[in-house]
Amino acid sequence: MHDARPALANAILDCGWGRLMYAPSFESTRALADELMKEEAGKRDIALYVQAPQLVLAEAQASLFLDPSVMFRRKLGADAPAAPPAPGVVIRRLTTRADIAAMNRLYSMRGMVPLAPGTVWEQRDSDALVYLIAEDERTGEVVGSVMGVDHALAFGDVEGGCSFWCLVVDPQTGLAGVGTSLVNQLIDLFTRRDRRFLDLSVLHTNQNAIGLYEKLGFQQVTGFAVKHKNSINERLFIDTAEVQALNPYARIIVDEARRRGIGVEIIDAQAGIFKLRQVGHEMLCRESLTELTGGVAMTWCQDKVLTLRRLSSVGLRVPRQQTAGDMDADLAFLAEFGSIVVKPALGEQGRGISVGVGTRDELELALALAQKEGGHVVLEELCDGQDLRIVVIGYKVVAAAIRRPAEVIGDGQSTLAQLIERQSARRAAATGGESRIPTDSETLRCLAGQGLDMDAVPEDGRRVQVRKTANLHTGGTIHDVTADLHPTLRAAAETAARALRIPVVGLDFLVPAPDREDYVIIEANERPGLANHDPQPTAQRFVDLLFPYSA
Repeated sequence: MHDARPALANAILDCGWGRLMYAPSFESTRALADELMKEEAGKRDIALYVQAPQLVLAEAQASLFLDPSVMFRRKLGADAPAAPPAPGVVIRRLTTRADIAAMNRLYSMRGMVPLAPGTVWEQRDSDALVYLIAEDERTGEVVGSVMGVDHALAFGDVEGGCSFWCLVVDPQTGLAGVGTSLVNQLIDLFTRRDRRFLDLSVLHTNQNAIGLYEKLGFQQVTGFAVKHKNSINERLFIDTAEVQALNPYARIIVDEARRRGIGVEIIDAQAGIFKLRQVGHEMLCRESLTELTGGVAMTWCQDKVLTLRRLSSVGLRVPRQQTAGDMDADLAFLAEFGSIVVKPALGEQGRGISVGVGTRDELELALALAQKEGGHVVLEELCDGQDLRIVVIGYKVVAAAIRRPAEVIGDGQSTLAQLIERQSARRAAATGGESRIPTDSETLRCLAGQGLDMDAVPEDGRRVQVRKTANLHTGGTIHDVTADLHPTLRAAAETAARALRIPVVGLDFLVPAPDREDYVIIEANERPGLANHDPQPTAQRFVDLLFPYSA
């Protein structure tokens, strides 16, 4: 049992990303508004349980706003115990500085305000503020975290409440139930302290999160929060429907431009087309594709045959290729290499690609799949290695990441069809619908190569690769390796960008490891996604390129 502190006046708790202000403890609305106005740059302060928000807003109408979130509450008690952690998930308290770095990695991936390491480290043993970590039991990797606040200890709350904040789960983990396990651990912890309820605040449009909380027994209650108008909160008080409709690749650029005071005009939200304008200078963009990319550069990048021919001409290493068409010639190419890649020459986002084609039957199926994407089809030498994406902006490497094919983790009960469906739903929710695992002939072929089909039930803990390509759009995951990149790979990427005369490009390499010099370049993407390379500043460097004096 942890007893409450005496009721505090003007109670404030520094959480590492900003301050929580317990509004009922403030002596006046003026005092609360004044405290919100003291918010530090780069932080996110929140005034909780504001009983008369209109009066607080009236104190500083131009600087404060009513948070468009809703509050949910779960009553606590011994008669409503929490479930144990999900299989494969270990929940523990924050114990090392490395834990803080891991939490900030997750925060960055989800676009959240990072923690101040010094503040969190000082509070690591606090009972009022609890940071929990979720680990993958098999790898020890941090895959989630949450922050719990004991209101009785932090604010002297006589109602005996508590709340949780910043629930975050690695969008690329294959483990199910990480978020639920973190919340259940807090429920158990605060129940043992005899706290009466657990609260949370969630954006009213976040239906996925709301659905999860309702399953855990949370019900919506009345409660208001007031925040300070800053660049972090901007989307909450000036967003338009057009901006909200942008995909993550356009949105990350628009958000960075607006943060700098650059004007944004949405031309076609569905296509991700927008115009940026500052002091008479304007630039039309489709996500990361801009008017700086010329027609010849587009031609070089869009046709995979022309891409490799151009890169080979400047001495860069590329795989052997052949345009498909004559079956005898196609079979001769297959016989020469034994195992090949079949891809549409004009395709994108991994559609229509078959990897590891080794027989005539597989070749015929792969050709049919690729032909559905239109244009001619390419046969390519299959090169071993990890899939490495390098993003070059302004002819300088900004980010590098290993891309891994989609996989699922068996639980000993579910079929592969069920596991794929769940993992696909998690990937879609984590990426705004951009990443899903197709259940097409290529997925079936990948499973068949492992002696499996969609009805197979893999044993608990078994990892099953369900695609051979590592594209994000087909359920792949991406892992930052920028700091490990070998100088030879960096130089090759920058040389390729200059050879293609394209200032913003995503280059796909196959490498034995990112810190080794061996490589082949297999593709160039003239419109690389910038939203999946945290913690690298891809959007910042992109806007720097377009508006160099706005930094």
